[in-house]
Amino acid sequence: MTTRRTIFALAVAAAVGAAGTLEAAETPRTLTLTTKSDAASAKLREVQDKVESFQGGPPAAAMVRQILELDPEFAMASYYLSATTPPPDNQKHLDRAVELSKKASEGERRFIEAMVLARGKTPAEAVAPLRKLAADYPGERVLPMLLGQTLAGLGRHEEARAAYEQAIKISDRTPRAYALLGNYHLLKGDYARAREYYTVARGKMPTGVAPGAISSGITFSYLYEGDVDQALKTMTEYVEDYRNATVRFGDLPEVFIWNSIARINLESGRLEEAMKAYEKGFETVPGSKLSEEQKKIWLGRLHHGRGRTLARMGRHAEAWKEAETIRTMIAEGGERGKQYAPAFHYLAGYLKLEAGETAAAIEHLLQADVEDDPFHKLLLARAYEKSGKKDDAKKLYTEIVNFPNSNLERALAYREAKKRLATL
Repeated sequence: MTTRRTIFALAVAAAVGAAGTLEAAETPRTLTLTTKSDAASAKLREVQDKVESFQGGPPAAAMVRQILELDPEFAMASYYLSATTPPPDNQKHLDRAVELSKKASEGERRFIEAMVLARGKTPAEAVAPLRKLAADYPGERVLPMLLGQTLAGLGRHEEARAAYEQAIKISDRTPRAYALLGNYHLLKGDYARAREYYTVARGKMPTGVAPGAISSGITFSYLYEGDVDQALKTMTEYVEDYRNATVRFGDLPEVFIWNSIARINLESGRLEEAMKAYEKGFETVPGSKLSEEQKKIWLGRLHHGRGRTLARMGRHAEAWKEAETIRTMIAEGGERGKQYAPAFHYLAGYLKLEAGETAAAIEHLLQADVEDDPFHKLLLARAYEKSGKKDDAKKLYTEIVNFPNSNLERALAYREAKKRLATL
């Protein structure tokens, strides 16, 4: 006799069996990696994890080179070498990836074609193919991540947020998607929520990896709130994290962190602290493994910081001597030095503005031509406003407030720009 309990048990067993069959049938599809080496395939997945754990650049590039030793014809490995190598050398690896993709799987070929668009001059054209790839390969986590970053770069932040959340649904093991969601909330003005995401991201960081993007994001959140003390505390703690890290930015010492601390102090009116931070940062450069050329670049940045700080102190003659030093360094650099001319004009514009020479400040700042620097826009807006060009100032203040990415320059410029917009 079949009892009701037996019927129920059979129904449960059937449901479980059906679910298991369905799960097996609907295993999310991933890209087929075209390589003759199983080890190369496995290592490529490790590289993707490294990138998603803030270990791109030299650490990831070193592993990709190992992969290409196993299989020099591996198209995706050539692509990742291009993605982890700085310009201009990255282009030859991307060209190689495109050529190799002609013999790779359809998914790999489409992936590389989409990324050529995403990294080119028309990134908006990459959105549709990346979105289609993510739909066709729903188990490939890298696709919504790249889609999200492309959308964010285009200022399409709501779509980017949805893409990051989709990546987390596929796998929540790595920190980068959470940090990018923190960036999203920064731009939305929800700073407490941003810090929640950064905190989650930090908890997923591998041991020994410096939490640069996360510490920076938290710092920016406090700057947007006007809490300079907490911003400085976060960056000072990052100095210690970076010193103790086993995975850092190549041979770069902590000078770049001290320069950020100096800038925060400088633009907050803490001038003695700013000067000390610039000096302390450069102390890490002479004995480092940086090339002599890189050491000279950091020396130039020290003169740049000194000049701006001296100008804010009202010591204008001394400040201009720093500008002259930079101009001499650029001239001595010959053809290679010409690329740093905008840095001189940036400093000269800053100094002239502090000295009350508004027309000269505008002339120099227009030659600085730093389109991706909201603080440069702020300097020029200040100069325009002082010279009575309120419409030009208002346009720049608006560009700062609407700037599509959150970086230190925007964090330092945003509050003033928003306040000035309300009064113009």
